[in-house]
Amino acid sequence: MSGTEHWTSTSMPYITPRAQGQGDAWAEEAAAQGRRGTQRIVSAGEVAADDEPAALLGLTPGEPVVVRRRVIELDGEPVELTDTYYPAHIARGTPLAGTAKIRGGAVTLLAGLGHTGARVVETVTARLPTAEERDLLRLGSAQPVLRLARQTLDARDRPIQADLMTMPAHRQRLRYEMRTG
Repeated sequence: MSGTEHWTSTSMPYITPRAQGQGDAWAEEAAAQGRRGTQRIVSAGEVAADDEPAALLGLTPGEPVVVRRRVIELDGEPVELTDTYYPAHIARGTPLAGTAKIRGGAVTLLAGLGHTGARVVETVTARLPTAEERDLLRLGSAQPVLRLARQTLDARDRPIQADLMTMPAHRQRLRYEMRTG
């Protein structure tokens, strides 16, 4: 993407389970725009939770979680780094703990395991990238990133997923729709 192009993304497709046979939401969203959306799973497995994912999941830092680390690409360009965390009691021993792609996406798998999101809380901040983020996202040292922290809770308000997404600010536009009453 050139510096003048922006990607406008909404969160809804990423928190809604997919119908049987559907691919992942990112590839579908990109294809609808005539683009190619892919993701590389860099690593997956059980780790001790750092402060931020622990807080989002209602855990104590150091408790076990399953994390999937991905580089999200649009037309071959990295546009997002995403770390998705799950409580270990939900994800341990499931495909969420592995590096293989999950047909229909992780949200669909979670729903099949009996864990469906009913409420989402997102917080967006801006900052300069770390050296690793600059490298992975192919950024200059003065180019800021947006950091989106998403907490997904079930109908009983229990956290089932936490996403930490880092995106080049100049390549993103986030769109939110809200209804009242």
